[in-house]
Amino acid sequence: MSRTILLLLAVTLCFTAVQALQCYSCKWGVWNLCLTSEKTCAPGEHCFSGKGEAVKFIDIKSKGCLPAAECNKTTSTNFPTDSSTVYSVVKTCCNFNLCNSATTSLPGVLQLALASVAAVLGANALV
Repeated sequence: MSRTILLLLAVTLCFTAVQALQCYSCKWGVWNLCLTSEKTCAPGEHCFSGKGEAVKFIDIKSKGCLPAAECNKTTSTNFPTDSSTVYSVVKTCCNFNLCNSATTSLPGVLQLALASVAAVLGANALV
């Protein structure tokens, strides 16, 4: 009986740890250069990929976490404050792990499978 409870607890902990959304993060990049790292989003945030154009000819990119209410909107930055637009960015959102790049969701599924197998093996080792 205690073995079953321990196994259920271990699997539950794995699912709880996996629920935090992981996204690629890049504050600002130009053309195809955007140096990314992985970031854990806060609750209520989605991954986003931002694409835009600065001074009407330089492609810019950004990636990261964004509150759901700010998804799929265009933001413009002006300089000086109310003068001409320096750059505009369209932020498109998605809501599964590392979805804001060209990768597929398969690595997230593999991580979940490996975590489940590790939980079962760990539970068996403790009993």
